[in-house]
Amino acid sequence: MALETKDIERLRQEHEIYSDLASTLTSSLNLSEILENVMEKVGELLKPRNWSLLLAEADGEHLAFEVVVGEGAEALKGCRLKIGEGVAGWVAQTGEGVLLEDVSKDARFCDRFDQLSRFRTRSIICVPLKNRGRILGVLELVNRIEQDAFTAGDMRALSTIAEYAAIAINNAHLYRKAQWLSITDDHTCLYNVRYLHEALDRELENARRERYAISMIFLDLDHFKSVNDTHGHLCGSKTLKEVGFLVKALARPGDIPVRYGGDEFVLLLPRTDKREALRFAEFVRDRLNSHAFLSDEKLGLKLTASFGVATYPDDASDKNEIIGLADAAMYKIKESTRDGIMTA
Repeated sequence: MALETKDIERLRQEHEIYSDLASTLTSSLNLSEILENVMEKVGELLKPRNWSLLLAEADGEHLAFEVVVGEGAEALKGCRLKIGEGVAGWVAQTGEGVLLEDVSKDARFCDRFDQLSRFRTRSIICVPLKNRGRILGVLELVNRIEQDAFTAGDMRALSTIAEYAAIAINNAHLYRKAQWLSITDDHTCLYNVRYLHEALDRELENARRERYAISMIFLDLDHFKSVNDTHGHLCGSKTLKEVGFLVKALARPGDIPVRYGGDEFVLLLPRTDKREALRFAEFVRDRLNSHAFLSDEKLGLKLTASFGVATYPDDASDKNEIIGLADAAMYKIKESTRDGIMTA
């Protein structure tokens, strides 16, 4: 049977969209750009009233609405559902797509999100975003504009789009992970020295333009060699990791905690003058001194550190000066009393 003109046009449109998605796949590693492109193509080809892209969360137990388009979309952004809940949760759990012409006749449908968005779902297509057997999320379309229900052809088209999208999303995740690994210390999960220099360049440029202060706290653990000598290098390594976790937990929103190397740590404090930096250094020192390290090993070690503080523009005029002055102030304490704070 010869294809009708509308069928030929639909096939042409589908192939054009697949070509565009393939181009995105090879040209972009920006997740937001990828998701925006995918959702645009879905709307263009399948014409749903509402459509959503949900991504699996790191806990492996939930999906979150990453992109929502259509009526009541604002009410759903950021919402989560358990894997297994509703049609989207069922698709994520089983890895199988589903086409429901009338959701009222299917027990898997959950109206919780209809109530949130004040929208009435009649029909749904939902397919998994699957890459190498791993479920990354789902694509869900609700209520087709042109007809009462979606068709098997729509289901096939959405499944193909989902295949392209899953590859692109996986590549973006891998790229983001590689970027993260390149700027973090793998032992403490703090930022590394490379990122400290990048952050200082950026923050100093902003500080010069907007005329605000930046401070740096440089700290070095006192007598840390004795931890390794007394308890062994494995305990020493665990202690450094615990110090990293403590420093990260104490950092305020916007602060940049860094493992500088060995048992040296840095806190970069944007928009913080010298007086505030000194108060914060005292706070960190008190918390460090009161913390019992290696409690799981029933050792309850007590540590102290030597602190140096320097501030732009009071003390330093550039990146190298602020690092050098904070480091030098720390060493003056290190070579005298230890367990103290000195400013540049």
